[in-house]
Amino acid sequence: MEIATMIGYALLSLFIFPGLAALSAISLFTEWFVRKSVARMQNRMGPAYVGPIGLLQPFADFFKLLLVKRYVEQRYSSPLLAVMGAAIGIGALTVTLLLFPISPLRLIASYDVIIFIYLTILWPFLSLIIISLAWPNPFVIAGVSRAIALAIVTEPTLVASILVPMNIIARKYSQLPPYSVYYTSIAVSRLWTGINIDMGSYIITLILLAISIIASIIAIQSKVMLKPFDIPEAEQELIAGFATEFSGPVYAFFRLFHDMEITVLVLAIVYIFLGGPAPFNHLSVEGILTLLAKYIVVLFIVSLIRGAFGRFRIDQAINKIIKYALIPSVIALIISFVI
Repeated sequence: MEIATMIGYALLSLFIFPGLAALSAISLFTEWFVRKSVARMQNRMGPAYVGPIGLLQPFADFFKLLLVKRYVEQRYSSPLLAVMGAAIGIGALTVTLLLFPISPLRLIASYDVIIFIYLTILWPFLSLIIISLAWPNPFVIAGVSRAIALAIVTEPTLVASILVPMNIIARKYSQLPPYSVYYTSIAVSRLWTGINIDMGSYIITLILLAISIIASIIAIQSKVMLKPFDIPEAEQELIAGFATEFSGPVYAFFRLFHDMEITVLVLAIVYIFLGGPAPFNHLSVEGILTLLAKYIVVLFIVSLIRGAFGRFRIDQAINKIIKYALIPSVIALIISFVI
């Protein structure tokens, strides 16, 4: 009976909630929110035709690409490889949700942040490379090379910023399993409220958390290639860069994968830095509304940055990430070892 129950929880968590079905729906809502927010900032309508206030437009776009549009196959292209690349990325992001308290079946262990990094940083990036190079093209190669250049500074920034609250919790609350996504998510609210922390350390802790949140948002903006870090696309210069040859079902799966990546990374900020539904419980109405409010706020900040900035050059982008994200997050991580 226990084995059957575990299998049931596993299937529920992977395919229904918070798995593939729920993640797909939330990701398409995320796309709508970002598109609508940026459009309003730029005095445009944004999605407006399908559903109330255009809410179902991303769903309509996805199914139109999937069922109506056709991909253009060239001599050296491999549509199957591209779909497999997207499936790998979507699968990795879906499994990542099992590390958060939101999942009925949870993967909890000391140092499970290593699994989180493996699933959210390594595999999505490799998936992008696989999808892109399934349609070899000079513009694609240029776009992928820029994506790699950005990743060299973006990924270490994201790792360093995520480790800051985990390291502080590991040092101040030694009774908890260290560097666990789950236990960080349920304990990080103590850092904001200052429970069992003296005033001097509390102020420093707040500063370190603020620095790491800012660094993580900059890193996410670069990782998902939203303005001002959309250099790997650079439509006017590279004719869409790594996405030059994307169309039809391949483009549909790529867009879904991209939206899922934004969703999971924003959820990571909400849980690892902001404690998810804290100070309420997950199953309470207040907890659900608090979790949703935090998610919308972080997503709006991401949208605001996208709408407020123009595209950087590749050298400018790398310089900005190093200056305003990588160095501050590394310094914050080092200080977190001594407070």
